[in-house]
Amino acid sequence: MGSGLLDEIEGVIQGHRDGHGYVVRDDGESDIYLPPNEMRAVLHKDRVKARIVRHDRKGRPEGRVLEIVERPPQPIIGRLLHESGVWLVAPEDKRYGQDVLIPKGATGTAKPGQVVVVELTEPPSLYGQPVGRVKEVLGEIDDPGMEIEIAVRKYGVPHEFSEACIALARTLPDKVRPQDKKHRVDLTDVPLVTIDGEDARDFDDAVYCEPARVGRGKGWRLLVAIADVSHYVETGSAIDIDAYDRATSVYFPRRVIPMLPEKLSNGLCSLNPEVDRMCMVCDMLIAATGEIAAYQFYPGVMWSHARFTYTEVAAILANTRGPEAQRRKDRVQDLMNLHDVYRVLLKARNARGAVDFETVETQIVCDESGRIEKIVPRTRNDAHRLIEEAMLAANVCSADFIQQSGHPGLYRVHEGPTPEKKEILRSYLKAMAVGLSISDDPQPAEFQRIAEAVKERPDGQQIHTMLLRSMQQAIYTPINSGHFGLAYDAYTHFTSPIRRYPDLLVHRVIKAILAGRRYELPALPTPGEAHEKLARRLASRVAAPGQKLRKPAAPPSREIQAWEAAGLHCSANERRADEASRDVEAWLKCKYMREHLGEEYGGVVTAATTFGIFVTLDAMYVEGLVHITELGGEYFKFDEARQELRGERTGIRYAIGTRVRVQVSRVDLDGRKIDFRLVREGEELIARAMKDKGVSSPGPAASSKGTAKRASRKTAAAAPGERARSPIQALKSAVKTAAAKGKGRGSKRR
Repeated sequence: MGSGLLDEIEGVIQGHRDGHGYVVRDDGESDIYLPPNEMRAVLHKDRVKARIVRHDRKGRPEGRVLEIVERPPQPIIGRLLHESGVWLVAPEDKRYGQDVLIPKGATGTAKPGQVVVVELTEPPSLYGQPVGRVKEVLGEIDDPGMEIEIAVRKYGVPHEFSEACIALARTLPDKVRPQDKKHRVDLTDVPLVTIDGEDARDFDDAVYCEPARVGRGKGWRLLVAIADVSHYVETGSAIDIDAYDRATSVYFPRRVIPMLPEKLSNGLCSLNPEVDRMCMVCDMLIAATGEIAAYQFYPGVMWSHARFTYTEVAAILANTRGPEAQRRKDRVQDLMNLHDVYRVLLKARNARGAVDFETVETQIVCDESGRIEKIVPRTRNDAHRLIEEAMLAANVCSADFIQQSGHPGLYRVHEGPTPEKKEILRSYLKAMAVGLSISDDPQPAEFQRIAEAVKERPDGQQIHTMLLRSMQQAIYTPINSGHFGLAYDAYTHFTSPIRRYPDLLVHRVIKAILAGRRYELPALPTPGEAHEKLARRLASRVAAPGQKLRKPAAPPSREIQAWEAAGLHCSANERRADEASRDVEAWLKCKYMREHLGEEYGGVVTAATTFGIFVTLDAMYVEGLVHITELGGEYFKFDEARQELRGERTGIRYAIGTRVRVQVSRVDLDGRKIDFRLVREGEELIARAMKDKGVSSPGPAASSKGTAKRASRKTAAAAPGERARSPIQALKSAVKTAAAKGKGRGSKRR
């Protein structure tokens, strides 16, 4: 291509705690490695133009920064230190590679050791550190809830409503007024109920089911009533602007940062028991096959007849004559009808071939001071699944309704695996002798078939993990290409407008279609370079690493461009919420494990990488790294096809699913990292592997430090362009150079 403008590549700086960094390119191509000297004058998150200057032995690009295009006005959070008469702030996020100097008069009321928010007054340069002033004092590092205060600022989560939003919320009524009920279907006599978790405070959805004739056969009428947020939140209002900015509620242990002011989220819009509430209703007829035979949408007024918890409903369904059922005997038959319709919807899901892997989600239980008491698995029972199927049905009807009308809207799109991920999965299935593989244009049913076939195998969980890893993340977009995992041609989000902005937009579109109008997004952006930049920037945050961004065949209309921008914004902020939640969970887990240093636990390998294995403890559900230097005195090779580490001398293998015993050896709170050391069971594995190879067992000398260090240098050194990853990223990663960025909530609202 030659030199010149063609070689200029735009992207965002991603720092690394070891001093080097990367340019994450807008075009989705491989990240460009920046050595430490190139990072001196730039900061993590800066937008830059860079040029590739060389490639390493593996063909990975290394670059030089040409120009800083944009320096986002981001606060830096860290601890204020006083060293040798100089005040400085050590950033809590180690991706900012330099401490910030604070001039004498710029420390405000902060005391040494406190956590502060810093505003930069001078950027870093090749010869000088960045300079800043203390803008806000958050408190002491061990204050309860400090991890949340840090995370919301670190990830830029809006956590304070604007004055205009609060003022507008105050003017809203406290309850449904007679004039609000006009032109609505009165459902107050229909025994709709809510079913949620014990700790839920905002109730988006209510359900009711009764047997009905469908054609000549039997079937059910299923009502899904959803809080009508759009009745109170007008397009372009102060509340709407704040809600769009947030795009989603963010859930932390013991605290929620809601999308809407509390007056709406826990009051006026929440479907609380025994009060009138505005709702949007998806009224469906479901055949005995589980097919949706007919549906209609209408605005209604409802009165929730009961607030159930999942635990309570599961107990009633398990024993309809038990004490829980006796307390709720008026509602038992309704719950049984819901259970019946759930069973036929599930049958239809299986016939469709939707992917349904059971994965373990955990819940952190904290005490009053915010300290972790325990980490427990979230168990999904029939009540969870029943609500999930009802919500899926309503979401599918919403997508169909919007599609049939020809009105633009946001779909929830989940695409099949990329060509690269297909190849990795095929190689892996072959290496594991599964006997089944995926076709060139795989269908969800193929994944489900493989999952079913390996369920009983000892390495079944490991294969399920690899199947999950091969899939992409779901996004919001006006261009519908179906939902791969759920095996739907069209799918959207309609059921949670209290906590998700896309659902609120879907409600507005449905209302506009019902009224014969066209819904317009508040501010249509002008097509052109500014919009192209926004789309590229947000898409680069949403697209999986290495995934090419597809160019549409024809330039989209101005209206579709506005919907695309809204979809990209909502998708990016969904990722932001996930990252902030995970960061807080990792902090809490590190604080928890500091109290268990030196203790031994059984665990299972959840990922193998070039630099070691990640192990999740059985009792704690906490993940940590056993570095390759801790695996014994031999050279370990990473087998990409099998996703395992194999010792060249002994043949010992560490793959996903391998059981080990470890000791908690180190906890790094700043880096959110936990290190384990392998104990006894590792030696048993070595003995077994060597017996298989017909080699005699090694003596104690086999673990000599020199050999271990040589082995680690060969395999564990982070090469230029190879990003060291957190345990969670490593678990999600399908290949050693690609790290997927987290999953959406796997509970009832997919």
